[in-house]
Amino acid sequence: MTTKIDKAVVLAAGRGTRMRELTAELPKPMIEVRGKPVLQRIVEGLRDAG
Repeated sequence: MTTKIDKAVVLAAGRGTRMRELTAELPKPMIEVRGKPVLQRIVEGLRDAG
């Protein structure tokens, strides 16, 4: 028997002090990695997992 999970909590907070050069103008979850924001990659991963 499988249980469908239909909700998720994405923790996307923090000051990003170690990434200061990248986060001065942009929130850490919106930093692009290989052409997509990190937050988008997380949401797509959750979607793809079902």
